[in-house]
Amino acid sequence: QVQLVESGGGLVQAGGSLRLSCAASGSILSINMMGWYRQAPGKQRELVATVTSGGRSIYGDSVKGRFTISRDNGKNTVYLQMNSLKPEDTAVYYCRHSSSRDDYWGQGTQVTVSS
Repeated sequence: QVQLVESGGGLVQAGGSLRLSCAASGSILSINMMGWYRQAPGKQRELVATVTSGGRSIYGDSVKGRFTISRDNGKNTVYLQMNSLKPEDTAVYYCRHSSSRDDYWGQGTQVTVSS
């Protein structure tokens, strides 16, 4: 099993920044993907950004140029730096850890951007 611990959510004004962290522990394969998805009330869960253990990243169209994903393989931790936040970024952000063997989701952390 893999355990995911998310941190860094909160309330911020529009134009501000937040940094999310997600630390994975447990039975982790060396080749994996970690990333972030989000779900706003009444909407489907959507991709924010993911990064593989090899460093390949992809971003959702709505966050390109504003958010940056990074990871520390030694710490099995993924980070999401969110800049120029907008009210429409308000959502619960979920960490995901995926490998050829399994797929885990974190419990989610709330991000609220006030206008």
